[in-house]
Amino acid sequence: MTTMHNLDQPGITRSHVYLDLFLISFLILFFELACIRWFGSMVVYLTFFTNIVLLATFLGMSVGCLAASGHRDWTRAVIPLLLLAAVMSCGAWYVFTHVAPYMISVGGQGSPQQVYFGTEYRTRSLSTFRVPIEILAGFFFMLIALVFVGFGQVMGRALDKAPDRLVAYISNIGGSLAGIAAFALASYLRTTPFTWFAVVLILWSYFLKRWTRLQASGLVAILVLIGFASYNVSVSAPYQARTRLHVLMWSPYYKIVYTPQNRVIQTNNISHQTMLSVEDAGPAYELPHLLNRDAGGKPFEDVLIIGAGSGNDVQAALENGAKHVDAVEIDPQIFDIGRAEHPNHPYDDPRVSVHIDDGRSFIQKTSRKYDLVVYALVDSLVLHSGYSSIRLESFLFTRQAFDDIAARLKPNGVFAAYNFFRQGWIVGRVDKMAEEAFGVRPLVISLPYVESIRPMDLQTNRITFFLASHNAPIVTAITREFEQRQSFWINQRPAVNKLLNGFGPQPPPAPEASAKDWLRIAPATVDTLSVTRLPNDDWPFLYLREARIPALNLRSMALIAALSLAILYAFAPVRRVRPNWQMFFLGAGFMLLETKGVVHMALLFGSTWLVNSVVFFAILVLILASNLFVLILKPQKLWPYYLLLSAALVVNIAVPMSRFLALPGLEKVAISCAVIFVPIFFAGIIFGASFRDSSQPDVDFGSNIAGAILGGLSENLSLMIGFNNLLIIALAFYVLSAVLGGPFRFLRWRRA
Repeated sequence: MTTMHNLDQPGITRSHVYLDLFLISFLILFFELACIRWFGSMVVYLTFFTNIVLLATFLGMSVGCLAASGHRDWTRAVIPLLLLAAVMSCGAWYVFTHVAPYMISVGGQGSPQQVYFGTEYRTRSLSTFRVPIEILAGFFFMLIALVFVGFGQVMGRALDKAPDRLVAYISNIGGSLAGIAAFALASYLRTTPFTWFAVVLILWSYFLKRWTRLQASGLVAILVLIGFASYNVSVSAPYQARTRLHVLMWSPYYKIVYTPQNRVIQTNNISHQTMLSVEDAGPAYELPHLLNRDAGGKPFEDVLIIGAGSGNDVQAALENGAKHVDAVEIDPQIFDIGRAEHPNHPYDDPRVSVHIDDGRSFIQKTSRKYDLVVYALVDSLVLHSGYSSIRLESFLFTRQAFDDIAARLKPNGVFAAYNFFRQGWIVGRVDKMAEEAFGVRPLVISLPYVESIRPMDLQTNRITFFLASHNAPIVTAITREFEQRQSFWINQRPAVNKLLNGFGPQPPPAPEASAKDWLRIAPATVDTLSVTRLPNDDWPFLYLREARIPALNLRSMALIAALSLAILYAFAPVRRVRPNWQMFFLGAGFMLLETKGVVHMALLFGSTWLVNSVVFFAILVLILASNLFVLILKPQKLWPYYLLLSAALVVNIAVPMSRFLALPGLEKVAISCAVIFVPIFFAGIIFGASFRDSSQPDVDFGSNIAGAILGGLSENLSLMIGFNNLLIIALAFYVLSAVLGGPFRFLRWRRA
């Protein structure tokens, strides 16, 4: 092996190589997670695009590892590039929020192939120049990748200096485990980006051996800029400083801006919800209760609210006679705002039990039965993780989820769901799923009133209500009232509604109410003839019109691939170094294994940040265990492990994820972990044994990370074939790895 480094080369210390590997691995993993959170919250809509920040970090690490043997020192570029990235992200935020909020174009959201909430309003200002989101995403992809080149170079040099390759990789995994645990703790404590980047820059100072005035001033500038942009104020107690226009907070999911004057909550720069005094405003929150009351039903006593948020729906249930309310909210910071700031203080009521949890997870765990289950504006503005295309609420809108809701209702219970569903075909899907789950078509109401909803009808400014049940007498009575009396009338002032029956062809007489204060409510017919594919737990894409990769995603994939090749050519010594194709395809396959594991566990145990962190931690523990296996037992032949890996993947492909949902708690955990993690263990053995024998660890590790980029791009195929079938692609990658690492070793290129 060629000796590549001298003692005076920056970025690594020969005498502490394993400690250095541990620290740089910790730093890279922690910084990777920080970048996913930071850029997603500052650059509008970036979190809608699967893997883009994650793949940028992978590309940078790969290029850095491949450039470890070069004479150029990319570590000195990290701080200037990070300062530029911070400036540009803050600039993108400022332009969007203060200068030109309509300048970002997100793939024609007037008639989209896939709906991204918050983007449909950006199509109105057609005369204004609009920047395609792919261009904006590509720019930040390139910038983030360049920042990580220096980190990858330090890692590559450390790997090459390590006397024992396997111990070096174990140090790498140990550091990554610590990085995940540290960022999970930072999320739990709701720390700000200032804390994240301070940790990163302090650790990076250890590796940056050659300090200059530019480096020092750049470091200070980054901390000042990010500190200014992420200033945090807690609202765990009632917020007193009413003179402040906005309060900025960071939850484990969002950047949250709360405006006390009008009680508006924004997440990632997009309006999310508004707290209202249900006694004085927001009568639509009471609609299911008012229809029930005026059709002769008893009050809903046991109520479950999924997406309770800051508390409007909880207060509406309490106002209308609920004796017990289970309020489920995934974001603890939004709940804290509601508890401290809601004018009615619903979360202080002893009838309310609060659950900070994923809605689907709670439904699966609870044994309680309900008179009313409400989906209260359950939509998110972020993807569940950087590894998959699912959103926080994706598993709430599947056929199996609606079956779970039906099972949680009392014999006469009612399911209510409402949202701005944006497109008629989305309304049709929800209608059809409800009909399948309950055996009866739901009652569908549009606000403002429309007579019918067709697939291509825009629903941008309309709330659509669904009431569904197993022929519950109250839903039958409500339907009969509509048939006999034509309409239901709701007044903008809730106090008026408490005194009158709203059913009738004309608004009820109320001396204190004018005609403009009344809103007509009546059922709408929904055209579902063209609705074919319904979301399920393997294909949970309610907002994707067809089972295909949208043009916007294809353009983004092409742009990422082109930029990756350009950066590899420009920064890695590709003329002297060729990739290890066995390691490349091991990385591609492993990325898809991680994606499947994350999605599977999100379905079974909830789409929360905590489950996400535990899954990533468990995956790294399995990799660590597989490398200890290699260290102790020293396997020489890899074909038995390739066969075992292939068999485990076939089992995963043959057994759908939904099979595990019916299992008891402990059994579900044990069997799910076995099915998901056994392939990861065998893949780890193959990688560990191959890396143990590596003569070019920097090249081989860089090749592995580069392969993960291919795996990340391949994840988009889930939009066509579902998540389970992604494992067929993973199996193909592992077969290629076996072929290129086995009998056809002459294809395995080396440094010239």
